[in-house]
Amino acid sequence: MRDELLKTRWETLQNKLSNQFADGEQMDIDAIIYLVGVQELGQPQAKFKKDDKVNLMHIAICTVLEPYGFYEFDFVDEDGWPHFNNISKLPALKAGEQTVLMKEALVSYFLKRKYIE
Repeated sequence: MRDELLKTRWETLQNKLSNQFADGEQMDIDAIIYLVGVQELGQPQAKFKKDDKVNLMHIAICTVLEPYGFYEFDFVDEDGWPHFNNISKLPALKAGEQTVLMKEALVSYFLKRKYIE
């Protein structure tokens, strides 16, 4: 039951974001993580370099995994970039299990923000 609910919510989230940000072209998990990073940075109009894009994805991963106890917010630097501390080691997961954890964390992030139901 839980897996079916996650699957349904993930598809809803993926479709809604794809329609809003990618002209309906299906966004993958990395693109959605990137969007969360941009959202959390709060600079949606900025142009980002390759290193910035990696850092945006890191911000997103820390943000969505924070409620799971893996990271905690530390501070925002003078350029407005949030920083996190790793407070708990991530479990050793297989690739498929990592994907499920990230999908669950992303769905939870967007549920809390009432973007999806």
